[in-house]
Amino acid sequence: MRAQHTRRRVRVARRTIERISRTATLGGLFLSFLKIGLVGFGGGLAVLSQIRTLTVFNRHWLTDSEFAEAIALAQSLPGTSAGNSITYIGLRLRGIKGAFVSLAGFILPSMLMMIVLAILYRHLRMLSDTDRFFHGLNSAVVALILVTTWRMGNNILHRRWQWLIAVLAFLAVATLHATVLEVVFAAGLVGIYIDSFGEKQLLRLRALRTIVSRRRAHVRLRLTRQRRLHQRQRSLRSYLSLRLHQQSLVQEDGEAPELLHQSQDPEKKLRSIGLLAVAMPLFAKLSLLLTLSAIFLRMGSVTFGGGLVMVPLIEAEVVNSHHWLTHQEFADATALGQITPGPVLITATFVGYRVAGTLGALVATVSIFLPAFLMTVAAASSLKRFRNNEQVQSFLRGVAPAVVGLLLAAALSIGRAGIHSGIGVTIVILAMVALLRFRINAFWVILGAGVIRFLFGLFLG
Repeated sequence: MRAQHTRRRVRVARRTIERISRTATLGGLFLSFLKIGLVGFGGGLAVLSQIRTLTVFNRHWLTDSEFAEAIALAQSLPGTSAGNSITYIGLRLRGIKGAFVSLAGFILPSMLMMIVLAILYRHLRMLSDTDRFFHGLNSAVVALILVTTWRMGNNILHRRWQWLIAVLAFLAVATLHATVLEVVFAAGLVGIYIDSFGEKQLLRLRALRTIVSRRRAHVRLRLTRQRRLHQRQRSLRSYLSLRLHQQSLVQEDGEAPELLHQSQDPEKKLRSIGLLAVAMPLFAKLSLLLTLSAIFLRMGSVTFGGGLVMVPLIEAEVVNSHHWLTHQEFADATALGQITPGPVLITATFVGYRVAGTLGALVATVSIFLPAFLMTVAAASSLKRFRNNEQVQSFLRGVAPAVVGLLLAAALSIGRAGIHSGIGVTIVILAMVALLRFRINAFWVILGAGVIRFLFGLFLG
């Protein structure tokens, strides 16, 4: 009798635990996706399969058809498929709060790991032997990007105009140094034009003129702001030089009693100078953070095709335009973004830390994920209309082949910076074979390439 009662209590407790596990609380969402963020190596399909196992089989939060709907929406938006899927799942289960805590739990582990790696990076770079390890990582990253380019090309490039867009996108970035933002928008407009050739041709040209006019207006606004800032700086310099000149005249000639009376109050003058000295570094720091945020917000808005597509855009901004990182440092940052769990876009954390410390890392991370988060929340509320929107689908059909060209340009850029010998080329080939033929997890391929390159240098010099 007692045994039956015990078994009954065990069954009741098990049902209660299962019911609680299937209830999507905010804490449960955060911890569940935190775990995926800790072990989500490999990115792409590897992380999506873990999300599916958690939400469909373990927690029973979604059905298979609902999860497929989440993936379809995620792949139609900027950002990473995994991050967008998690945002959609959290929104569906617990509203906007659920979307926020789910994405935060997924990003947090990789962000903290990247901050630690950024802190240690400078010390590791001082060791001569670690150069070989990073060179191996760079070679494997090039191989990974080439394999991704190959697979995407097989699935996307079926028509002549698609091949043409891919080639032009590669040449525009690799040789003409065009920005990825311009390439993406141009390719999207080509897709819209091709899908609506004929009666809607005039409307497409007007849309292009609108984009150009907005860009010009934005450039004029930036130039106006810069001009005003320079005028204020010149006015401040003129005012300070005038005051110094007046004070020197008072000391020499004994004239201007009012100024002499003011000069006899050194405490007020020192207080003003102290406030100015304190305020200037704060304003400089704030300006740097705003610039960093604006750059990564713009990047996060056009990251169609996954995190690897963002590599040439980030490099163009932080290496070529602002010179915050060298080509070698950026190649190393990309490699570190690959060997940490979570999305590849976490490379932004490394860049933010190198530019403005821990606060810069936080600003860069939030900025690059925020656009996709907001778009996912907005699109999820009208999922059917978004997916059936002809303009959106036409734009994406134009962007897809351009992504292939952008990935090839990214591989070329990182290869120039990170591959310096025949050993590096050999590692690229071996890594591609491992990824294509044996389908080994990308994390182990990249880490193994670093170890192999380190051992080659250790024993062969």
